Amino acid sequence: MDRLAVLLRHYTLSTDVFHTGQFCGQVAYDGAHGYLHLLRSGTVSVSSDLHPPLHLTEPCLLLYPRQARHVFVAHEGSAADLICARIDLGSVAGSPIAYALPDILHLPLLSMQGMKATMDLLVEESNGELCGRQAAMNRLCELLLIHLLRYLMNSESAPTGLLAGLADKRLAKAITAMHEQPAEAWTLEEMADAAGMSRARFAASFREIVGCTPGAYLAAWRINLACKHLRQGKPVAWTADAVGYGSATALARAFRANTGQSPAQWLKTAD
Repeated sequence: MDRLAVLLRHYTLSTDVFHTGQFCGQVAYDGAHGYLHLLRSGTVSVSSDLHPPLHLTEPCLLLYPRQARHVFVAHEGSAADLICARIDLGSVAGSPIAYALPDILHLPLLSMQGMKATMDLLVEESNGELCGRQAAMNRLCELLLIHLLRYLMNSESAPTGLLAGLADKRLAKAITAMHEQPAEAWTLEEMADAAGMSRARFAASFREIVGCTPGAYLAAWRINLACKHLRQGKPVAWTADAVGYGSATALARAFRANTGQSPAQWLKTAD
């Protein structure tokens, strides 16, 4: 069972490394992107409307998984060593990965030894001038994001939501099955069987850990996939069948219940 495979198949991670090396002074990052920052040395203060001011003095990773405006200020009289990348976890496409993460993640590099080899390769590429350097750094940053998602699930540090559900070995089986087979006519009993739990225990655990009922999660996943298909130009009837609704009318009804709009209305405002 690969808990991330289906999500990463539907929602592509992408990164664009735009700064490597010394950072002095002050810079404001716009709110049009998510961002990944690796502070390798030095001291940086970070301010944003999303969190209280941060004063970073140790090597760390700072992740803004969704669009986030923030300001970096280097310590007066010294330079910080930074690698910075714009990232897209699929938030524009509605990826549940992007929305399963908090507004900001701040993790000391010492706590992420499993990512050290990837970070070392990223630093090596950033310090070099070999052909394909930019593409290599971007791909390594994407790999770093996958490592980070693994780390969050394996450390069970997500208190609630999708990542917390995927961190639970039993719930992960049911969630992954729903991800893989959205068109299946899932019943609560079948979901519980996939998790190897009783129906009552499964329903209670799912609500407590994921934060919603299994049925609500399945409906949201189906609508999420429907949005992706519609954005790609797939017909409404085809989309309805692909995500588990028997007709375009049934999809429209579920779509309005989840988004407040019909599929046609949503498409007009999707971008």
